[in-house]
Amino acid sequence: MNAENIIWHGHDTFEIRGKNVNIFTDPFQIDTENKADIILITHSHYDHCSPDDISKLLKSDTEIIASKDCKDKISGNVTGMAPGDSAEIKGVNIEAVHAYNIGKDFHPKENNWLGFIFEIDGTRYYLSGDTDFIPEMKNLNNIDIALIPVSGTYVMTAKEAVEATLAINPKLAIPMHYGAIVGSKNDAIQFKEKLEGKVPVKILNQI
Repeated sequence: MNAENIIWHGHDTFEIRGKNVNIFTDPFQIDTENKADIILITHSHYDHCSPDDISKLLKSDTEIIASKDCKDKISGNVTGMAPGDSAEIKGVNIEAVHAYNIGKDFHPKENNWLGFIFEIDGTRYYLSGDTDFIPEMKNLNNIDIALIPVSGTYVMTAKEAVEATLAINPKLAIPMHYGAIVGSKNDAIQFKEKLEGKVPVKILNQI
């Protein structure tokens, strides 16, 4: 399992290039000429639901999938989702799943904020969103690539992210949510070191 088609633009912003579709996640402080076929927005915090950054990626047929509280903040073709919802967009099966904090109040479960599971070209991705290690992760199956926060403060610490990744058991884990607002590359390195020999980890260089 490799990550050659995944570009990390920092924080939780990934560009995943499929054969027929280009997907961006939570665009924030982005600098690219590339456009999106699909944009996934996990929740309404400014560093995930950024109207200015989203607008840079839009073309006439871009589809935006977002938590329902984002719909009034952004323009374009927006589909609101809650955990448990699913849809097929441009040939991509997209499932919304839970993302929330345990023991802190930044991302309450009752807000129905999101992670996403989606499949491109036979690879099944899990974008966890801003979350702690939650019980629902233990029920995720057949994840090829998991995009996991590691910074602590608002999300899992690197140590907690290791526990979550072991429960999810992806073929590859990619750390995120560091280097922009909280967390540093050291969190990603610690995450990788603790999973050595258990789950492969790829630390991406920011574009």
